[in-house]
Amino acid sequence: MCSEFWSGWFDKWGANHETRPAADMIAGIDEMLSKGISFSLYMTHGGTNWGHWAGANSPGFAPDVTSYDYDAPISESGQTTPKYWELRKTLAKYMNGEKQAAVPKTIKPIAVKSFELTEMAPLFDNLPAPKTDADIRTMEEYDQGFGSILYRTTLPEMNRPSLLTVNEAHDYAQIFVDGVLVGKLDRRNGEKEIKLPPCRKGAVLDILVEAMGRINFGRAIKDFKGITGNVTLTTHIDGRPFVCDLKNWSVYNIADELETYTAMNFRPIDKLTDDRGQRIPGAYRGTFTVKGKPSDTFLNFETWGKGLVYVNGHPLGRIWEIGPQQTLYTPGCWLRKGENEILVFDIVGPKEARCEGLTEPLLDKLLVPRPLIHREEGQNLDLTGEKPVLTSSFAPGNGWQEVKFDAPASGQYVVIEALSGNNPDDDRACIAELYLLDGNGERLSREPWTVVYADSENVKGSNRSADKIFDLQESTYWSTVKGIPFPHAVVIDLGKPQTVTAVQYLPRMESGAPGSIRDFKIYVSDKPFKM
Repeated sequence: MCSEFWSGWFDKWGANHETRPAADMIAGIDEMLSKGISFSLYMTHGGTNWGHWAGANSPGFAPDVTSYDYDAPISESGQTTPKYWELRKTLAKYMNGEKQAAVPKTIKPIAVKSFELTEMAPLFDNLPAPKTDADIRTMEEYDQGFGSILYRTTLPEMNRPSLLTVNEAHDYAQIFVDGVLVGKLDRRNGEKEIKLPPCRKGAVLDILVEAMGRINFGRAIKDFKGITGNVTLTTHIDGRPFVCDLKNWSVYNIADELETYTAMNFRPIDKLTDDRGQRIPGAYRGTFTVKGKPSDTFLNFETWGKGLVYVNGHPLGRIWEIGPQQTLYTPGCWLRKGENEILVFDIVGPKEARCEGLTEPLLDKLLVPRPLIHREEGQNLDLTGEKPVLTSSFAPGNGWQEVKFDAPASGQYVVIEALSGNNPDDDRACIAELYLLDGNGERLSREPWTVVYADSENVKGSNRSADKIFDLQESTYWSTVKGIPFPHAVVIDLGKPQTVTAVQYLPRMESGAPGSIRDFKIYVSDKPFKM
């Protein structure tokens, strides 16, 4: 039995929309049915993470987008796709002549003409009453589960730039000094430090933190929000570093509840930037008109920053300008003929406070793209003079394999170099999952792992990037591009020095383990490898 056979995959902010070719899905289903294997197709019908309920994945921190379309046979809004019709044809082969049910008529989406939001309530003019604390506390310690939280304190006189360290901001923090935005800390990127400019005694430090999705599963599931540790300031006095913990905080809880935003004092929008030219965080409100009978639409937020959307009091979900999702599915049953109200709480502020309803979703549009591959142009791994700690081979076939090192190796950086494959006609190297064992034979935590380099990643048409080797999903995998010959290599930063005694490798799950690695070498170093 296959309890979850995946038709696609979910999306994360800052990465391409995930897809799975229909042919791959159909081949797996056909094989299972031909062998009498029961299965659950996950997902058959895509869905939506309404409001703030989208989760996140680890290792690392990868928050999910609002849409759970999943590239499923039936889309988020209930539309049949080419993948659906291929699925029906395949299922018909195993129905012993039984007639399939008729396909219900799908809802035709409507377009909504572009409209402007007309009112705004700047966040910093509408803060709730603060709580005071000597030390930093998490959002949960203030009985707040979702939304944003503002931590405020004052700074000592600093005649030179200083370093602010936040341990840690969960999940997206903007740093202000006397109202001036000096930078942001994005948990997705492991950002914890930011340089502060020289400042006067008593300058106001604001740290505005938005909580995104909580981690869905794995070791990191205990996922507190807000600031989870201390906040320090580092400067130099007489040439020596001086570090102090910042204390005495005023804390403003901004819960993600409609009443939080509607209670704010709105005024007509006259401009979208302040006197410094900064975008203005806050709540924005307006109306739009639906002519005729309401139906589904996809509201487009490409010109907005980052935040949450309500329509007629219903929580649609999160938006973020980086993409890939730019539209929010808006069910027709939540709309009214005539005037409809929209409220956007944007913690960054919009570039343009406008919106429109489309008849098709925008789920794959990165406006602030991150590199899709872990290799800069012209970059090549140089292992000259490096000595492998392990030279060995993996056997052909499916399933986990473990190879022990001849002696323990210590370091922070690891290279897995694939020299050849088990199929002589396949020049791809593929890894579904990979673990390293510590000195006690236990699996190292992969939470701090990051991919530094991969010589090749197949990210066109399907996302087979190298970070798939430690994403806790056995059916997703790293794959090199077909036609690029061996050797292939991945470099991993373990986050801190570790002792490594063995490697555990899982090839692809499909029959025959396509792209499985045969001969390989592993290198371990306490310093980054030469590129």
